[in-house]
Amino acid sequence: MKIFITGGTGFIGNHLVRRLSETDHQVTCLVRSSSNTTTLERLKVACVDGDVTDSGSLRAAIKGHDCVVNLANVYSFWEPDPRVYQRVNVDGTRNVLESALEAGVSKVVHISTGGIYGKPKDAPFTEESEVGPVRFSEYFRSKYEGDQIAWELHYNSRLPLVMVYPMGVLGPDDPKTTGQYIRRILQRRLPARVLEDSIFTFVHVKDVAEIIYRAVMKADNIGRKYFAGKFQHTFGEINRMVSEISGVRLPLFRLPDFSVIPNAWLLTKVADIIKRPPIWGMAIDQIRVMKEGVRADGSKAERELAIEYTPIRDAVEEAVVSFQDH
Repeated sequence: MKIFITGGTGFIGNHLVRRLSETDHQVTCLVRSSSNTTTLERLKVACVDGDVTDSGSLRAAIKGHDCVVNLANVYSFWEPDPRVYQRVNVDGTRNVLESALEAGVSKVVHISTGGIYGKPKDAPFTEESEVGPVRFSEYFRSKYEGDQIAWELHYNSRLPLVMVYPMGVLGPDDPKTTGQYIRRILQRRLPARVLEDSIFTFVHVKDVAEIIYRAVMKADNIGRKYFAGKFQHTFGEINRMVSEISGVRLPLFRLPDFSVIPNAWLLTKVADIIKRPPIWGMAIDQIRVMKEGVRADGSKAERELAIEYTPIRDAVEEAVVSFQDH
């Protein structure tokens, strides 16, 4: 099978490409000129220059492939120019999916996020739960809008769509939000613990890659949704895992829950003015997400894709070791 991947240089993308490199499938990754392609080159994966915001480069690159995996997105909770969420997560998604439709591929696996569900009435919620009324960050809002485009193309234009929704992804060498949080603990750069009672659903990055791979390989699953994530932990439990594994003491002070949102709002306003990320990762969108939490049931992937979820402590340990090694 010829598989075309966007976002292959990202955290999940690197793990997916490694997984596919163990097979006989032919993999091609779309890369920007600024992308770090070290891992892809080591795995001898074909790379083509392009960008999801450039529909012309996409149409030429996707032609001749059997399957498209769309991982490209802006995953962050603060950007100096928030318009980038619209350009990549909404317009870029439309470009990829319309190009895939035009190329006549047999399957498109689009990677969304569990955060697009907001806070449904069901707890834990499943793929079939009705989404909540609020998206708690601009990232989730833009991903939700991209999802709506995907499903519209599926129902109205017969896009052969499968959707995967990762929850809180953990694992080695994570450059994104969760990895940054663990790194701050290890470097003793957190002045206080926050929102330790909030519950989140976590998943090992290798399990996400495996779920995507099996969603690609599975027959007769067009139109299906799969959550990637099962284990629910409080942020306090994650903090203690990091501390126990690394030997680094957690901050003694815990910021009262009622004061976390006002502090994040103030720090985000300062960041918006100076155009630098909020200190301590205290972006208002990130804190809203942490406060509301995510309680999801990813057992459908166990049943339909025969996935076996890795204990979250293993993911935390691998993350800690990778950061300490650096």
